[in-house]
Amino acid sequence: MEKKANPVLLILILVAISACNKGEIYNNTYDIENSVWEASNVINFNFQVEDTLQPYNVYINLRHTSQYKYRNLFLFIETTSPEGHTVKDTFECMLADKRGRWYGKGWGDMYQNRIPYKRFVRFPHSGTYSIEVKQAMREEKLKHISDIGIEIETAKQPEK
Repeated sequence: MEKKANPVLLILILVAISACNKGEIYNNTYDIENSVWEASNVINFNFQVEDTLQPYNVYINLRHTSQYKYRNLFLFIETTSPEGHTVKDTFECMLADKRGRWYGKGWGDMYQNRIPYKRFVRFPHSGTYSIEVKQAMREEKLKHISDIGIEIETAKQPEK
């Protein structure tokens, strides 16, 4: 009797293999309570860097609903090194085109975006880094933002 491969098991194995990102050094997402991001709510991410010669890509992971009333989202981002040196940025995340069509992947009422923040960046010191993210939209209570996250992966050399 010939054994047949279980298609469900094969699919689960393929999903598990594709979900593994060997180059990822950090990935964390915070839920925004009731999808209302208050201006005073600073989200803090802490991560370890060991290899100071390796370039990294840093992404902002963002989820919002289709009721979000802007095409973009401005963020204040403050990165602090293990030695206490701080770099402050104002960063614009584009979420929709000029016609109001949402970027990112959508399902139901939610849209997920993976937005490049820094490409081929090197962290000059090993140790614990901190990234603080705050919404900068000049609204005390910014509605319809449900999650914000930081993802850091080793950068692959661009193909020539």
